[in-house]
Amino acid sequence: MIKQVIIGVVCGAAVLTVGILIGHFGIAKSGTSAPSWLKDVAKDVDESLIEKFMSEVDNIQIQENLRSLTKVPHMATTAGDEETVQIMLKRWQDPETGLDKAWREEYWVYLSFPDKNNPNTVTVVSPTNTVLHTIREKEKPYTPDQSDPEVVQPYAAYSPAGHVKGKLVYANQGKPSDYSELNKTVDLRGTIAITKYGGAGRSAKAINAAPYGVVGVLVYTDPLDMNDGLMSDANETYPHSWYMPPSGVERGSYNIDFGDLLTPHLAAKEETYRINATDITGIPPIPTQPIGFEDAYRLICELGGEPAPDAWQGGFNCTYNFGGPGFKPTSSFTNSDVKLDIYNYEEVKPSSNVMGFIRGSVEPDRYVIYGNHRDSWVHGAIDPSSGTSVMLEITRVLGKMVKQGTWRPRRSIIFGSWGAEEFGLIGSAEYTEQYFAALSERSVAYINVDIAVFGKKLHTAPVKAPGHEKSVYDNWLQYTNKTSPTHGLIPRMGYLTGAGSDYAPFSHYLGITSMDMSYTYDKTKTNARIYPAYHTAYDTFDYASKYIDPGFVGHQAVARTAGNVLIRLADSLILPLNCADYAESLEEYLSTALNLYEQKLKTMNISMEPLKHAVTSFRAAVSNLEKVIQSPDLANETPLKVRWINDQLMLLDRAFLDPLAFPDKYGFRHVIWASSSAGKQTFPGLADAYANAESSGQASDWDKVHYHLSVLSQAILGAASTLTDDMQTQTWRK
Repeated sequence: MIKQVIIGVVCGAAVLTVGILIGHFGIAKSGTSAPSWLKDVAKDVDESLIEKFMSEVDNIQIQENLRSLTKVPHMATTAGDEETVQIMLKRWQDPETGLDKAWREEYWVYLSFPDKNNPNTVTVVSPTNTVLHTIREKEKPYTPDQSDPEVVQPYAAYSPAGHVKGKLVYANQGKPSDYSELNKTVDLRGTIAITKYGGAGRSAKAINAAPYGVVGVLVYTDPLDMNDGLMSDANETYPHSWYMPPSGVERGSYNIDFGDLLTPHLAAKEETYRINATDITGIPPIPTQPIGFEDAYRLICELGGEPAPDAWQGGFNCTYNFGGPGFKPTSSFTNSDVKLDIYNYEEVKPSSNVMGFIRGSVEPDRYVIYGNHRDSWVHGAIDPSSGTSVMLEITRVLGKMVKQGTWRPRRSIIFGSWGAEEFGLIGSAEYTEQYFAALSERSVAYINVDIAVFGKKLHTAPVKAPGHEKSVYDNWLQYTNKTSPTHGLIPRMGYLTGAGSDYAPFSHYLGITSMDMSYTYDKTKTNARIYPAYHTAYDTFDYASKYIDPGFVGHQAVARTAGNVLIRLADSLILPLNCADYAESLEEYLSTALNLYEQKLKTMNISMEPLKHAVTSFRAAVSNLEKVIQSPDLANETPLKVRWINDQLMLLDRAFLDPLAFPDKYGFRHVIWASSSAGKQTFPGLADAYANAESSGQASDWDKVHYHLSVLSQAILGAASTLTDDMQTQTWRK
């Protein structure tokens, strides 16, 4: 037996040797001419092709895309949603301008809806249950769009059904500190709290309230936070301007975790194991309902009790009181309760992603992914159809090039039109869970364009900014900039630290380098926290074309910019991912952490020296890799050398993943970009742990600070080691 094995090994070695000799002498005999594939392998991005792409992106095409996408409301899994599925498939399967492949990917997901036959109601009732006031159930119509029978009643998705009644109190933004402050003055047991959007997540407003005995929560948008104080639909708000009308209500999903709630870490296929609905966390434990500010105005201005702090006051021309609890003795509502009758129900339904694919010519196993969700709360002209209309125009131009045979990307491109995003990034999260292994191993980057245009001002060169001769880069530099130690004055980029859109499962869960871009408004000229029609029945084609982007030149600039980035990621010989900028971000985070925490941690016998060392080591590793990348001989290197460099760049973000770092944050594994509640521009886990320890003073909480320091230090050192070829980083020694 051993003899047979030895003979087999020897024979294998002999065959391998013969193959090498044949290959060597065969190549030598054929001369010195390069093989035919070498030109394609060594080819870099074609600047003229990018210019051609940008010249063919058409603002009128984008406008018509948006018109088609917004004809009917298209909330996830509705008939309108299916219409948009068919639009995407038809475009991406077009024989002249379509992609190589397009298909639908279906998941069975847990969603929450209001009951059409039993609308949710909020009323003010007297002690004898006489209804004194009824909150408006649907928004006031100004155009036929608001009268469409498929416009869903404003509701809080995943709020439980229930019937509760109690005295009203005003709880500001529903933060833990707000309820704590309110509870000093008012007995909250059995009350209904009214809260403003902002400050705390939607579901957190009810989660924070329940421990105090609050039995129901109302949520409204204060005109000071969204409308710069303007309130009248006679001449100030939509349809006269972009501001939210008094009856406008921001719908939303009231859950903390992203992805299908019944299938955590599993793709929600029909046969997938599901947890019990009673085991879901992160959703409101008590009935919750959003209302318009016209009704909130009536309720808040009638409240009794002590005046709320100045920081709690809003845009109404009255003093915001805590509540007695309940209304003033002089109010027509005196001694009355607020009653919530919520009839929401949950259902597992099929929801579809629409996927498109362009196969790469040289590295088909490397994926550049471009995504945008398709579903909306109502017509969704801005959120998300502005992004979908841009994506359709990008794919039209690129698809035409592919069909005509004038271009094929070096790497494969995947397009994702995600379903059920509004219910918690469900389509994209399920996709990342289903294809976890392939995406983790092969994805170069993810580009997200959800809301393409918020208003007037953009986030990259050399595209011209709308209404300007200067480039988008220069326009960006003018409005939002910072000083870099390396580059000087540069445009400021935000960090994807939350889960606001479909980049979250790619960035936080898979560690794929991601970007989210949009054209936004000048935030020095308005207090609006987002465009005012957000998640309302007024987010329509009429609204978008009149007040957000007349002429659709902003959409065109986003399409050109996003397409520019997409082509460079797909075609560049060396991936355009800058590790030096990553090092600079870590150094900024470190500097902030040292200023905030080092002195106190020394008194707790916790050293930050390992973290300093890790960041220094990362910078050194980056500098060495940068020298290799900037080598003038790189174009003459073997394809394997180029692939080696690109793999290091591609996988860098994966090195910062730690599945145990944030046990209380579902889907967050990236130790640099995870969400944080501490409000500090530094490492999120460290910031949260420090804030918690400082608040509690418990030794066990200071141990958690030490733990997160170790997590960070080792993750950064580990990332540094991925940028070298010997997997060795110097260990910190005291």
